[in-house]
Amino acid sequence: MRILVANVNTTQSMTDSIAASARSVAAPGTEIIGITPWFGADSCEGNFESYLAAIAVMDAVTSHPGPFHAVIQAGYGEHGREGLQELLDVPVVDITEAAASTAMFLGHKYSVVTTLDRTVPLIEDRLKLAGLDARCSSVRASGMAVLELEEEPERAVEAIINQALLAVTQDRAEVIVLGCGGMAGLDEQIRQRAGVPVVDGVAAAVTIAESLVRMRLSTSKVRTFAAPRPKTVIGWPLNQPAVPAQP
Repeated sequence: MRILVANVNTTQSMTDSIAASARSVAAPGTEIIGITPWFGADSCEGNFESYLAAIAVMDAVTSHPGPFHAVIQAGYGEHGREGLQELLDVPVVDITEAAASTAMFLGHKYSVVTTLDRTVPLIEDRLKLAGLDARCSSVRASGMAVLELEEEPERAVEAIINQALLAVTQDRAEVIVLGCGGMAGLDEQIRQRAGVPVVDGVAAAVTIAESLVRMRLSTSKVRTFAAPRPKTVIGWPLNQPAVPAQP
């Protein structure tokens, strides 16, 4: 089984970290391929960057040369999953929905801890659109920018833990969800300190994608996510350069 894990930003080191986290939970025989868009922002922390990332990820996935059995969109609260579902005949799993749905198996209410406060409304909207908001106690911001998760990992972990503890004690959350693909792999550290289950969206998405492939299930094509109607679309897919653009 081959699964594409698409980073939503252009930071290659973050793609590498996300892919490594995905491989750590993948079943034997599952090949994880991390892909990085060749255009877009080096981190996604707002609507402009999120919509730009949606186009970039669709281009990166549809331009990928090899066969694959599922796609994971590794951006929390980002746009574009619906477009991928129209374009592809394989399962598409978004880490936002994967993490939230997994959390609901583990406790009555969950809280999301994300990066900057400006991303909170985007995540709230995506959870509401997915029908996953009813059991969300809160979406809390750690105050850490996406790139700071790599640049200052110790401070980032402390900031996430502080908000996780507040979510448990003040918001009555019973499960914590890590609300950024760049937080992949931090779940165990936070679980030990917060004392509740912590869901990493990348790990959750990998196991869900594997299950869908094994059950031979994919997106329904009869209505909402039917393939795009034949039209004249100028310049799509875009021409990917031989070397990905650097941030």
